[in-house]
Amino acid sequence: MMNDRTSTTYPPTLSLAGRQAVVIGGTKGLGAAVVHRLVDAGARVIAVGRSQPDETLASRLVQADVTDRAAAEHIAAVVAEEGGLDILVQVTGGSSAPGGGHATMTDEHWSAELELNLLAAVRIDRALTPLMLERGRGSIAHVGSIQGRMPLFDGTLGYAAAKAALRAYSKGLANELAPRGVRVNTVSPGGIQSDGAVELAARIARTHGITPEGGMGRLMDSLGGIPDGRFAPADEIADVIGFVVSDAAASIVGDEITVDGGTVKTT
Repeated sequence: MMNDRTSTTYPPTLSLAGRQAVVIGGTKGLGAAVVHRLVDAGARVIAVGRSQPDETLASRLVQADVTDRAAAEHIAAVVAEEGGLDILVQVTGGSSAPGGGHATMTDEHWSAELELNLLAAVRIDRALTPLMLERGRGSIAHVGSIQGRMPLFDGTLGYAAAKAALRAYSKGLANELAPRGVRVNTVSPGGIQSDGAVELAARIARTHGITPEGGMGRLMDSLGGIPDGRFAPADEIADVIGFVVSDAAASIVGDEITVDGGTVKTT
């Protein structure tokens, strides 16, 4: 079921009324929370994902695997058909590599991690930024990870390397597009309360022959602890993304905003 909902609770600088947004990876988890947040602020949202949710607030769903190199042009065609683009949020990411450190990762594992966490975003940006540049305005938010700065070797080394590359790419893209009215920023969560975090903990547990609870504890410990004692709910991260793509963040360009409960220590 698809629903349109416009909220009147946002002040003018945070309102997204009249804007069209695309959320890549917008059919579940953090992506679905981002769709909810943007619609709540008044945006019309196209959600892109591999899964087909039972319910969504998006005005249109595009079922696509963004690691397929033909997907970007298909998404761009749909967005152009729907009237253009003001906001692009790239949420898609994750890791399926085995635990056990760098020696367990084959070239195929590395390629898969880079395709999903870096190259898919590069291709989609290349296909969709012309729609923003036509309007002379727009905002792009890439969802990174604190692992881009504090990589974990056990199970997510390829993911961490790809997210570090995404951060560097985002900064360069921001410098290129800002003079033409398009802002680019990165929002980097730490641990998220999600099925993905549970699965990662389970993979760590299987690798080391421990319980799932032990795997989660090992995951938390590998981050050096979380000062506020919890993984962030998806809606809290979505709120930050909603701010970043709004006019309230008009002077935030090429930045990385970290949402991690203090996991990355001050240096």
